[in-house]
Amino acid sequence: MPILIIAVVVLVIFFAGVRIVRPTHRGLIETLGKYTGYAQPGFHWVIPIIQKLYLVNTTEQMVNADPQVIITNDNLNATVDAQVYFKVKLDEESVKASVYNANNYYYQIVNLARTTLRNIIGTMSLRSANSERGIINGDLHHTLENETKNWGIEITRTELKEIDPPKDVQETMNKVVKAENEKIAAIDFATAAETTADGVKRSEIKKAEGIKQAKILAAEGEALAIKLVNEAAEQYFVGNAQLLRQLQATETALKNNAKIVVPSDSQLINMIGEMSGIVPIEKKQPKWEPPVE
Repeated sequence: MPILIIAVVVLVIFFAGVRIVRPTHRGLIETLGKYTGYAQPGFHWVIPIIQKLYLVNTTEQMVNADPQVIITNDNLNATVDAQVYFKVKLDEESVKASVYNANNYYYQIVNLARTTLRNIIGTMSLRSANSERGIINGDLHHTLENETKNWGIEITRTELKEIDPPKDVQETMNKVVKAENEKIAAIDFATAAETTADGVKRSEIKKAEGIKQAKILAAEGEALAIKLVNEAAEQYFVGNAQLLRQLQATETALKNNAKIVVPSDSQLINMIGEMSGIVPIEKKQPKWEPPVE
């Protein structure tokens, strides 16, 4: 019977000291209040009452810096909210620092982030704060990283969730943005219209230049033709150049008439005859005969 009691007591003590550390955690073992060991993931046994195992979460965690009202450099009240992502480093010294160097790093990170945001945004105008979120995130991350480096914590990233101006200021800003967009649209429309007008103008200029060039070429062609005709007339119709010009003038004047009655003694007939070397036939007078009685 005493042996059975002893066995039961031993089993109770054994199971009371069993500790399992998951892969997402690391453990710190204390013996009578003094750090004595680092617990990796897996099975561990501690002496009940005498030893304690403190688990530390080493996964990435997020804390929300509660929304706060910050006065910007241009004396406007902006509601600012941010999130901070962090994790405890896996090495033994970092896990120890997260427990022994910071009383409550969740609470301390939140307050440190809020204070840092007030210091950063307080020196900026509301418009700058909205347009330079990347700079704010970078400054916030840098400050938190420096302040928490002795806590065994790594600040992975910071996110500025929102910067909300007062309602009346927001309405004014919306009107300004709308007016700027309308101005840009009007400028784009005017530019497109101007481009179209320039295109039409250039097209008309090209067309006029083409007509001008065609007329010049036609005039040059006519001048060349007249020159060639004169040269031919001088070469083959020596002495008849004037008659040739008269013939050309007559041809030009009569080219649109379908039928023309020309008297036999007209100048045109005589001119053609002269050109061909034929002497015009003289019209004979009727022979006089005495009247018959």
